[in-house]
Amino acid sequence: MAARDRPERYDWSDLIAEVQDAGQYPTAAEAERVTRIVLAALGGHVVGDERVDLARRLPPEAARVVADRIPATRRLTAAEFVDSVAVRVAGATLATARWDVSSVLSVLPPLLGDALTTRILAQLPPGYALLFGRADLSRTA
Repeated sequence: MAARDRPERYDWSDLIAEVQDAGQYPTAAEAERVTRIVLAALGGHVVGDERVDLARRLPPEAARVVADRIPATRRLTAAEFVDSVAVRVAGATLATARWDVSSVLSVLPPLLGDALTTRILAQLPPGYALLFGRADLSRTA
């Protein structure tokens, strides 16, 4: 859903509905479970002003999930991030964890806006752009 199409009051249930649609989850409860896990994981890896701005743009319940995380002591590659989610989702494989991560993170850019999404991606190691539904245009050595 584009930012201009969002209701004036975008709330937790709107976010869950978008994740449910993006991930084709059969129930809102499953979409909510995955959303909480992925946002909590993300909250540990986004720091500083970007973390504050991320929380401000999210519905209050989602902002709490992000803000309640203690910042990670080590930056995870995109693959390690997916692995960390796979461990938290009962019965997940690496493929389903990647699906879950992408289903949640890909709905965020329209909500966050291009500038904040770009700032968040600049803070994370290469590879996260694809998880956010963006082309990964970073140069490789």
